[in-house]
Amino acid sequence: MKLLVKDAARLLNVSEKTIYRWIKQGSIPAYRLNEQYRFNRAELLEWATSRRISLSPEIFREEEFETASLPHLTEALRAGGIYYRIGGSDKTSVLHNVVETMRLPAEVDREFLFEVLLAREALGSTAIGEGIAIPHVRNPVILHLERPMVTVCFLERAVDFGALDGRPVNVLFTLISPTVRAHLHLLSRLSYALRDRSFKDAVMQQAARDDLLAAAERCEGALGLVATAGR
Repeated sequence: MKLLVKDAARLLNVSEKTIYRWIKQGSIPAYRLNEQYRFNRAELLEWATSRRISLSPEIFREEEFETASLPHLTEALRAGGIYYRIGGSDKTSVLHNVVETMRLPAEVDREFLFEVLLAREALGSTAIGEGIAIPHVRNPVILHLERPMVTVCFLERAVDFGALDGRPVNVLFTLISPTVRAHLHLLSRLSYALRDRSFKDAVMQQAARDDLLAAAERCEGALGLVATAGR
């Protein structure tokens, strides 16, 4: 819990006055320690993502020296795979089918992963609006993975996910990782990418795999984070 008000303001690209207003309203997750407000990075990213609040590109450039060894979003998408016409009539059945579809090592307990994703939804929907959800867990589960994965699933039919905008969800980005650091890294980049017009259009149009990956790579290229793995 290292983020101060000024850090949160920079991360969310707003003024400190706005942060204090959100704190007063009780809408932003904040903790008061030693007369100062502190923020948990994972909770802040989740909160910003669910409310479609833009993140500052400056944050990504400043973190690049810390994340040089971490995978780019494009790599994680290649590792997780992109799937179409995933079935399910409600949130529970959709998540179950998504977990069964994912490219997981044999050591990963799929039933356990399904249960923790479902438990996370019970705490609060991971739907971020406009028909998109990012299933993951608040405290990242350390799984038997060599690298983080983001699995994209386009649903056969949209289902209610309890999104703030009331729209049913028809595309899921399911994020799992071997470390907490990798989880936060990918969550932040995915949140940023979903505000990029080219990538967002590719998602909304359910573009072909290669086109979706190309859009993700262009988005990361804008931040000087072009992924080259898998070529």
